[in-house]
Amino acid sequence: MPARNILVVNCGSSSIKFALVNEDHEQFSLNVIVERLGGADAQMHWQQDGKQQSLMLPHADHSVALAHVFPLVQAAADGQLHGIGHRVVHGGEHFTAACRLDHAAIAGIRAIAPLAPLHNPANLQGIEAAITLFPSLPQVAVFDTAFHQTLPEHAYRYALPTPLYSEHGVRRYGFHGTSHRFVSQRAAAMTGLPVNASSWLVAHLGNGCSTCAIVNGQSRDTSMGLTPLEGVVMGTRSGDVDPNLHSHLARTLGWSLEQIETMLNKESGLLGLSGLSNDMRTLEQAREQGHAGATLAIEVFCYRLAKSLAAMSCALPHLDGLIFTGGIGENSPLVRSKTIAHLKLFNLAIDEQANARTVRGAAGSIQAQGYPRLLVVPTNEERQIALDTLALLDA
Repeated sequence: MPARNILVVNCGSSSIKFALVNEDHEQFSLNVIVERLGGADAQMHWQQDGKQQSLMLPHADHSVALAHVFPLVQAAADGQLHGIGHRVVHGGEHFTAACRLDHAAIAGIRAIAPLAPLHNPANLQGIEAAITLFPSLPQVAVFDTAFHQTLPEHAYRYALPTPLYSEHGVRRYGFHGTSHRFVSQRAAAMTGLPVNASSWLVAHLGNGCSTCAIVNGQSRDTSMGLTPLEGVVMGTRSGDVDPNLHSHLARTLGWSLEQIETMLNKESGLLGLSGLSNDMRTLEQAREQGHAGATLAIEVFCYRLAKSLAAMSCALPHLDGLIFTGGIGENSPLVRSKTIAHLKLFNLAIDEQANARTVRGAAGSIQAQGYPRLLVVPTNEERQIALDTLALLDA
């Protein structure tokens, strides 16, 4: 049977990312990103066979973007496209695994939209456009939250009145589940440990960041909560703050709820602390030049990350290793080194030479000899979504 091709769609409100994944090849046949949807400067960029190309798509919406992408996908797949896998951010308690998309599933995703008003409606736009354009192809939704549905109740419940949970679904859900699942399975394979008999701490560090405790292939706790704002410091998100900050800013500064939400989600984190950038590469360069804000942002980021990892350890029976992944986790020896330096009670120590060379897609161990495992494992959420899609097609 020839290797199958799956188109993975990650749809935001103003951008869509596409990856054509072949089940037998690690490298993607085609990568596409369409940016600034709805605007006069909307454009599509794609990479194929090592070549990069661009096309302006003024005022294109999701359907127009998909219509332009589909011929590229069909050509790259030689006409053999077997299904489409869609990333959906929030699955609530209803979706505990990937599912085939039908009328009931789409209605379920729409019903959960109040839990993720910035994400699920955009995900639905991509799903509906793809079904309209490709009605004969099987389509699958893969949920960021599904992997964390194994959290025990004492880990996912907030200490709030019960009706808020039972009637309105207010609880901790967690995100980045596809990444946490993928890298923990890769780590088990790298170290020769069975997935169902292993115990990991994971730090997924990109513009969005989260930590996770994974036991025997299942999520046992994670740093993000009802929304992706809870937890560690991120690129532009604050992570944990005093829950009474909203009312304090409203009373003392007269800020509206919308102003506060914008500040916490888009103006905080590394950007807010540094006053310079949300990009760790820029901050590391500025730190070397003595920029005080960049230096502080990195120190806070690493300390808060270490605190979160230490807290996640409460969910582990033992520690087989700590995994770094995501754009920062895979490419910042400085962040890895500073974070581990805060975790002395765990008897962790880093091999600085191994740490320095494990960047740009390299995977490997970075612990000092004789100390507990520290691993860098590149994530591949698109491939995991494709694998979940294929598993449902096989079923």
